[in-house]
Amino acid sequence: MMAEEKTTLPPAEESAGNFIHDIIDEELAPGGRCEGETVHTRFPPEPNGYLHIGHAKAICIDFGTALKYGGICNLRMDDTNPTKEDVEYVDAIQEDIHWLGYDWDGGFYYASDYFEQLYDIAVNLIKKGLAYVCQLTPDQMRENRGDLTHPAVSPYRDRPVEESLDLFARMRAGEFPDGAMTLRAKIDLNSGNFNMRDPVLYRINHAHHHRQGDKWCIYPMYDFAHPLEDAIEGITHSLCSLEFEDHRPLYNWVVEHAELPGNPRQIEFARLNINYTVMSKRKLRKLVEEKYVSGWDDPRMPTLRGLRRRGYTPASIRNFIDRVGVAKVPSTVEVALLEYCLREDLNENAQRAMAVLRPVKLTIVNYPEGQSDTFEMENHPSYPERGTHPVTFSRHLWVEREDFMEEPVKGYFRLFPGNEVRLKSAYVIKCTGCVKDETGNVVEILAEYDPETRGGNTPDGRKVKGTIHWVDAATAVPAEIRLYSSLFLDPSPDAGDKDFLDCLNPDSLEILTGCMVESSLAGIQSGSFQFLRQGYFCVDNTDSSPEHLVFNRAVSLKDSFKKK
Repeated sequence: MMAEEKTTLPPAEESAGNFIHDIIDEELAPGGRCEGETVHTRFPPEPNGYLHIGHAKAICIDFGTALKYGGICNLRMDDTNPTKEDVEYVDAIQEDIHWLGYDWDGGFYYASDYFEQLYDIAVNLIKKGLAYVCQLTPDQMRENRGDLTHPAVSPYRDRPVEESLDLFARMRAGEFPDGAMTLRAKIDLNSGNFNMRDPVLYRINHAHHHRQGDKWCIYPMYDFAHPLEDAIEGITHSLCSLEFEDHRPLYNWVVEHAELPGNPRQIEFARLNINYTVMSKRKLRKLVEEKYVSGWDDPRMPTLRGLRRRGYTPASIRNFIDRVGVAKVPSTVEVALLEYCLREDLNENAQRAMAVLRPVKLTIVNYPEGQSDTFEMENHPSYPERGTHPVTFSRHLWVEREDFMEEPVKGYFRLFPGNEVRLKSAYVIKCTGCVKDETGNVVEILAEYDPETRGGNTPDGRKVKGTIHWVDAATAVPAEIRLYSSLFLDPSPDAGDKDFLDCLNPDSLEILTGCMVESSLAGIQSGSFQFLRQGYFCVDNTDSSPEHLVFNRAVSLKDSFKKK
């Protein structure tokens, strides 16, 4: 389990205005529904999986709205489906919310805290003739659901109240098997909204609950439990995704007939959709269970834990959500915007360092063997106050294999025989040739340095077009570097009837071993860096150790999706 890491949200960072806030403004105004009240929201995840970037939007909306209005926000685990829930997910959800920078100042709750109260409300609905026990099987219920021209049918709708009360008590006592009976609301079998055609309120489920144990064998449906939990907790605004819009009449019906003091209002917003990504928990679970990825925290996954491991920052995700905005109409956002937000944050905050991913030896033939030098490299070129760190220099260096061409193409300004380049922060060197092995591969590049060009300056004013990075072979540290790209090749991997697994990118991960990084990174256990000319990288928080450094590429220096 990943250790909890809480990120502090800057006080000035509040949720921008949107149509939800326009509604709240009206309701807080004199004469409005919530005049004089404290805005109270909630984030109600199901503890049956890890949070992903889509949940991050809901988190930012729920907590951000409370923050904007000086209100409070609850965290509530909607643990009404025991077959898929686990305390592992409960802990992970709390950690991820804290990591994003939010806290549940309204309190931490479970739906299961209210099971007894919800049961009593259901009993009261039966007594008022608003609910009944139905013995249709799930298949029979589907067959009798009707269509737009025919009403639904239930032969048990007019069951006497006393009989339904007796059966419901016996359902709770465990007398009946799963699927034998349900408790249904008595609303309107002819409704054009199928959610109102006597929806199921309770079902039998003989499953062990992670908090309640075996106390219960009947569990409330989400559409029944959720509005009641909101009303019990005093939620003023129940903010949820657009798929619940058709459920709102049922939400209101439940609140209206529950005889609770709370009167929450449900407001729906469009879910977050990102191209080259799947958000379905079922599909994400399939990727994990069938080992297409290494786990829920695989850096290619859209889970918050995967994004965090890849190198995404809380600020970059919050900024992304803010730029996407809150709308009522569904749309798909380009993943390039998410990458841009990360690149923007890391460009501002990541320390600069040098790393050679595909090394080949460079020998400075006129630099004395056994001698060494030290240069100060800026931690961030835009912020001198962040200081410098030392990098060593000697006769033998490592440089990128692609920085040498024996026969250069047009426009190539790096190392080739007779050409000069700058070694970042060190000297100007002139390539004099190379050494090859018996197969013709270059195994060593030869060059001479100009001692008058310390720091890369040219006192005589001569122009040097190319600058390359390097590390000192005498002090460099070996590392494994993982280059991640999109998990899917198709921008809409789960659209239509296509199999999303057919859209997987076989080259979404490239693992480079034998990489060399500068000595300042020796033993480092966390942090984000811009490896010069390479991209932004972070220390892998799972596999890296002081003895075996592993870095993940968080994002390239430039947008690669535009090229595609």
